[in-house]
Amino acid sequence: MKNKVQKDEQMKRIHRQSFMLNSREMKAINRYCEKYRVSNRSRFMRETIVTAILKKFDDDHPTLFGLDDKPNLFSGSGN
Repeated sequence: MKNKVQKDEQMKRIHRQSFMLNSREMKAINRYCEKYRVSNRSRFMRETIVTAILKKFDDDHPTLFGLDDKPNLFSGSGN
């Protein structure tokens, strides 16, 4: 039980962020939410932002080889 309480405290959202949208951006979000029946906009925004961040981290992870040094079937001396 104590472990669950600690986990709940760690997951509690305590940091507030806010941002501004122009009219076209707001209209696009409103239209999307209506079309796809998004009932919780806060959750939608949070998940969308975090998904984009995690995807960027995944795309930018360091690699052992550079883009030009990446081994493939056609590199090296051809037989």
